[in-house]
Amino acid sequence: MEQIYIIMLVALFALAITDLVVGVSNDAVNFLNSAIGSKAISMRTIMIVASLGIAMGAIFSSGLMEVARKGIFVPGQYSFDEIMTIFMAVMITDVLLLDFFNSIGLPTSTTVSIVFELLGAAVSVAVIKLYRTTGDYSELTNYINGDKATEIIIGILLSVLIAFSIGALVQYLSRLVFSFQFEKRIKYAGAIFGGIAISAITYFILIKGMKSISFIGGDAKLYIKENTLVIIFGSFVFWTLISQLIMTVFKSNIFRIIIVIGTFALALAFSGNDLVNFIGVPIAALQSYGLWFDANQATGILPSDFMMSGLSGKVETPEFLLIVAGIIMVVTLWFSSKAKAVVDTGVNLSRQGDGDEKFQPNFLSRTIVRYAVSLSNGINFIIPKNVQRKIDEQFQKPEITAASKRIDAPAFDMVRASVNLMVASILISIGTNLKLPLSTTYVTFMVAMGSSLADRAWDRESAVYRVAGVVNVVGGWFVTALVAFSAAAIFAAVISFGGIIALAILFLAAIFLVMRSAIMHSKKVREEKNNKKYNRNDIITIHEITSESSENISKVIGGVNTIFTNTVDNLGLQDLSKLKKNKKNLKKLESEIDELKSNIYYFIKSLDEDSVEASNFYILTLDHLQDMVQSIGFIARNSYEHVNNNHKNLKFNQIRDLKSVDQLIQQIFDQMKVTFDSYSFENIDQLIADNRELLDKVSGLIQKQITRIRTSETSPKNTKLYFGLLLETKDLVTSTMSLLELFQNFHKEARREF
Repeated sequence: MEQIYIIMLVALFALAITDLVVGVSNDAVNFLNSAIGSKAISMRTIMIVASLGIAMGAIFSSGLMEVARKGIFVPGQYSFDEIMTIFMAVMITDVLLLDFFNSIGLPTSTTVSIVFELLGAAVSVAVIKLYRTTGDYSELTNYINGDKATEIIIGILLSVLIAFSIGALVQYLSRLVFSFQFEKRIKYAGAIFGGIAISAITYFILIKGMKSISFIGGDAKLYIKENTLVIIFGSFVFWTLISQLIMTVFKSNIFRIIIVIGTFALALAFSGNDLVNFIGVPIAALQSYGLWFDANQATGILPSDFMMSGLSGKVETPEFLLIVAGIIMVVTLWFSSKAKAVVDTGVNLSRQGDGDEKFQPNFLSRTIVRYAVSLSNGINFIIPKNVQRKIDEQFQKPEITAASKRIDAPAFDMVRASVNLMVASILISIGTNLKLPLSTTYVTFMVAMGSSLADRAWDRESAVYRVAGVVNVVGGWFVTALVAFSAAAIFAAVISFGGIIALAILFLAAIFLVMRSAIMHSKKVREEKNNKKYNRNDIITIHEITSESSENISKVIGGVNTIFTNTVDNLGLQDLSKLKKNKKNLKKLESEIDELKSNIYYFIKSLDEDSVEASNFYILTLDHLQDMVQSIGFIARNSYEHVNNNHKNLKFNQIRDLKSVDQLIQQIFDQMKVTFDSYSFENIDQLIADNRELLDKVSGLIQKQITRIRTSETSPKNTKLYFGLLLETKDLVTSTMSLLELFQNFHKEARREF
């Protein structure tokens, strides 16, 4: 019996390691967004500063892992085996839930997830226990503290509303002071801003970041608490003088200093306080085992009879576990591609200006934007015109330079990054002092969104996409609570009824799903890297346009060729599953074309002055490629719908004719792919001639089908599909010919110039 619980402890700590990895990947958004988005310092420096913050927060933490005993449930009401069931269900759920959010690139709260997982598992085990004993479910209140869940929900709402509003207000005022040409005004107001910002961040470190650090004694903490105003004022004076010294003597940008200190502070606070979310439950399980083992050795008491009242006390975590946890967190920060995906979401939503939008508009985002525009128009009607003009001058963007043409230019400037860090630090410090359940994730994210809105980053071009993104993220936070509660409750019930076999299955399934997710995400990252069309950091020349267009054509030709062949083959076999898979490949091809067209703006901006006229060629090339993809899209989708609706199969002669067309398309498109892959454009004339022959063949098949209808064809549905396939094939070939002629003319012109 003892061996079973040892195995469970090993499994819990294995899950804890996995949880550290997925947890850091998600929470990295809290302390990396501002530094990465502003590009105030190099990526290497950002990672070093954040790593130092994480390491110090973890290693010097006193390790009071109390998350499992802070009123979520009453330990004394549960036996040892029930507590272990709760802890196993919680850790399995937490790993899967956080990994899911990482995979879709959305930030969520590790605190909310662990609290609601504990609540769900504890409720489930309590209900099962009452079912097996008294059957009086009104006693559930003796097992669970429901007020905690209500407190967390209120904390979510407070975090969202307060952080967004304060972030917007402070950023608006800061922009009025500094404008977008902050280099000109920093020497007048920079020292005061630096004093306020660094004082706020310093106080944040004292109150939030170091509240659990072991070498700060109780007297020091009491002194900080009782002399808050003195510390804040003294810190403000000190840092204002230091800021002025930094700017005048060392000629350094004070905003850059603020960003470095703020990144370190948030990383320190995350590690020192959120570490409990990842290893607190396994530590509690280890202590539980120790309590039961001692009692068992003394009295022989069974796990089902030993009540866990002793779990209510504090748990000191061994120092080596904190060191190991810190190392895992730092390594994850450096190598996790999912952490980069989550950070990209926050940076993308707060980006200044246009770009690729990750989220699609929905009814709610459109409605919010529509009413916001109306409200803005009403406010502008009230404000005097001269005041509006002065305000608009402060929000005037800098002129476009060669550097700003780059897609990898900073998402926002250092003023906004400093505001994000300063406001988040202040709000979290106030929340900690008032014992409000404010989530670090919620505060940092919503401050960034509020400052983006105030900075006019969400204009009419991007507002519906950004608001949709915020709605999705905020909605995901509430989903986190619901799913965490439900999944943990279900897993606890499965373990309670299924025993060790069910536990083993759940554990192995969790490890498998996490590993599978990691492999799929790595594959996705590699594909995105391989699909990168050109180096967006560089100015594009005429030769690079030719190379870029050749690669695009080759890729689309290959995709169209594969989809056409699969459609014809599987339509003849009426293989619905393969036709459905073919539709997925089509969506991937369509998304690649959409991405190319979305990047036209940046592509043209990146052209050198001698290549600007070639932009017309690039646009027309994409237009022809899109026509080709639209044609193959019609062919693939209508073939799928025909089979999915259980219509009669095409006649043998029709399938044979389509296959003959497919064979010709394969030959021509294979030759085209070789031509554009090798940049050997001498045989384009022959390719155009081959396409004309194919076009004549398709026209002949159309006429042949007309004759067939008048003599033997009896199915209107087959006729509709067959004509549709032939006509779209004709359009496909026509678009291919137009593309080849366009490329041939461009290539000849380019050779003539060079």
